[in-house]
Amino acid sequence: MGWFDGWFGGGGDGNGSGSGSNSDPLRKLDPKLREFLERESPVKYTTASESPEQQKRLQQEQQRQQQKQAAEDAAAAAAKDGGIDDKPHVPVASLYQDGRYAHLWKTYRPLSDVEAETKTDHEKLMDVLEGYKERKAQIGRAALENCAEEQLDWAACMKGGDLVKRLTMCSTEVKKFERCYNTQSRMLKALGYLSSYDRAPSVDEDIQMRADSLYHRMLDQEAAVEKAKDAGLPAPVFPPLLDTAGVAAAQAAKSASAAQQPVNADDLALPAATAAAWKEKLEKLPEDERAAEEAALRAEFRAKAEMTGKIQALWQEQAREREARLAEGSASVVDKVKNFFAKFN
Repeated sequence: MGWFDGWFGGGGDGNGSGSGSNSDPLRKLDPKLREFLERESPVKYTTASESPEQQKRLQQEQQRQQQKQAAEDAAAAAAKDGGIDDKPHVPVASLYQDGRYAHLWKTYRPLSDVEAETKTDHEKLMDVLEGYKERKAQIGRAALENCAEEQLDWAACMKGGDLVKRLTMCSTEVKKFERCYNTQSRMLKALGYLSSYDRAPSVDEDIQMRADSLYHRMLDQEAAVEKAKDAGLPAPVFPPLLDTAGVAAAQAAKSASAAQQPVNADDLALPAATAAAWKEKLEKLPEDERAAEEAALRAEFRAKAEMTGKIQALWQEQAREREARLAEGSASVVDKVKNFFAKFN
């Protein structure tokens, strides 16, 4: 039917003959579709039928699209340079840290938080006591790790030492190990290893390494004194080992736990019986070991005071919750009994 159109002027031929409107390849399209193609197509058709106003409008539309794209590119580049991550955040427990399945983690809560809310008053109290006992046990393990060489020497002496050493049960190696263990324990306590408030494991490792380095520095100083004595020279004078180490460790532990502040033993009233017991214990030790032992005693007293403070805080919290239940009328029999005996305390 195309040749009838050519006879009656219905359309142009393939050589481009006909009116100006027939040369428009988009003339038969829907107006909205034609507008979309004119806006999005990289090849822009400019026909004779288009008025100057239409061409101007088309150019303005193209400029707006280019400006919008440039703004989006600039925002993406700024976010990338500034380290802004538009990915949804997921907890550390998720295996996919790129933001996948973030909608499934919106209501996630760690098991430790859930268990902490469901613990009874007795369980909370036992957590404080067990935490203090665990810290004391960790001091023994840390001291044994720092004295590994002395343990190996003792074991090697017992297995393959000469007859004299085995007859004396390797007393020299035993004394060396006992001194290392006792000194390391004192330094660990003095540096704050006994503190039971929450902190990162790296802080405990730093304290353990610091105690080991101080012990070996003490051995080097003793060797230097012996060498000077053998040479007939005056003994060298060294600064105290625990002069600034304890302060630095306390500051590191304090910054690691901002929620719970450590208790300073110097700010507490020392009972007279405790002071007398400390004095008697220090007098039995050599002069060069008294400073470390006194620092260890103060650290242990500070840890006990901190544990006592935690227990008192738990009791006060339990009392407030019990009073709230009594005021609401939802108190149990145990609450009424505890409230009755609390009046006599």
